[in-house]
Amino acid sequence: MAHKTFQIAAVQASPVFMDREATVEKACRLIAEAANNGARLVVFPETFIPTYPDWIWYVPAGQITLNQKLYGELLDQAVSIPSATTEKLCQAARDAGIYVSIGVNERNDNASGGSLFNTNILIDPDGNLFSRHQKLVPTVSERTIWAYGDPSTLEVHDTEIGKMGGLICHENYMPLPRYSLYARGIEIYLAPTYDEGDTWQSTLRHIGREGRVYVIGCCMVLRKEDVLSRFPQLEPYYKDAAEWINTGNSMITDPEGNILAGPLSKEEGILYADVDPTVIRNTRWNLDVAGHYARPDAFQLTMRSTPTPILRIDDETSSSGNVDSKEELVFSENEQE
Repeated sequence: MAHKTFQIAAVQASPVFMDREATVEKACRLIAEAANNGARLVVFPETFIPTYPDWIWYVPAGQITLNQKLYGELLDQAVSIPSATTEKLCQAARDAGIYVSIGVNERNDNASGGSLFNTNILIDPDGNLFSRHQKLVPTVSERTIWAYGDPSTLEVHDTEIGKMGGLICHENYMPLPRYSLYARGIEIYLAPTYDEGDTWQSTLRHIGREGRVYVIGCCMVLRKEDVLSRFPQLEPYYKDAAEWINTGNSMITDPEGNILAGPLSKEEGILYADVDPTVIRNTRWNLDVAGHYARPDAFQLTMRSTPTPILRIDDETSSSGNVDSKEELVFSENEQE
């Protein structure tokens, strides 16, 4: 981990609802702004590109025709990895010289091209997309939109500013994935979300203290008008919704569970906080849940680290008719081309 104190940033912003290109342009401007203000890492909300599909909490699943149309629109505006869209984000990170964490709706173009994942990608200051984590379990109505993520995408990366990784929204209520991050020495914990409530804020503070990590909880703000200006046909379903569908409440906490920045409510903005590497080391003196406070003789966690292909083809024929060669072609919705 870096030895000197450095700055991190959480972007609380609204996407340009269901407009991939416009949202990417906005993200690139915010990346530059955070870097100009001294941040070495900038974090964006869950599925910022092209938006969080908020209608899933208002439109009944039985409205099949409408739900199919909305899904098709989201699929059209989703992000392939890699693609020209991710290259724009990589270029923005490269120009700014900053680490970027941003949520996207990922299209499974390595397979059918017809399914989506709730995915968080990480880009380094040289513009390399070095990680993508797919949300393991979509929450309730989210399962009408997103497929279950591949557990092999749950990683902790040793970067110039520290060991970095994280979980998406309600994944953070799953003790075992959380512990898997602690066991790999995570120091900078990314928690992009669509949650905004008091319990969520308490969760961020708990994770900070439990894992002795800096936690960046980043949520988008969204108004009813953002949705209805794009899909006016949804107005009957949103008649009881408040002006602010999501108020944000992004925040940053330290390894003692103290709030360093936020919560920011009902406005767009960038939160900043300083990371002091010595605080992480010092606080693990009295609590290290994956170290001296663990009991591997009593409890052990096993996780899978290799992708599961959706299709595997074995061709065992040769020109001589002998079975002396084997070519394996793997097509996986969970592996990059």
